[in-house]
Amino acid sequence: MSSSLGKREPERPPVDRDAPTETYVDVANSPEFDALRRTFRRFVFPMSALFLTWYLVYVLLSNYAGDFMGTTVVGNIHLGLVIGLLQFVSTFVITMVYARWAGRRFDPAAEDLARRVHLPEQHA
Repeated sequence: MSSSLGKREPERPPVDRDAPTETYVDVANSPEFDALRRTFRRFVFPMSALFLTWYLVYVLLSNYAGDFMGTTVVGNIHLGLVIGLLQFVSTFVITMVYARWAGRRFDPAAEDLARRVHLPEQHA
């Protein structure tokens, strides 16, 4: 298939649609996969809620607490700018915390499950 830029997409090998479906359905219904999904959700949902709350507080403060956000910290640096920059810092911190957590707890469990059901590993 050609794209609008004239580059060709690589051809995909044929897929045996019968065998993988059974395997994937069996894995999806397994207690191990359910435990893996619960572990993932236990980390990701609270972390996402925390970040979204933090962001919402920043937006609300920006809209409704102009005097507070305009408080001078140092020179021309105001509290709104500091809190805004902390949004970026918190994004990187959350990413690092997730990567560390996933590398220690989630990825090994997912790779173990993949090995047990004879699926090729996705992460080399």
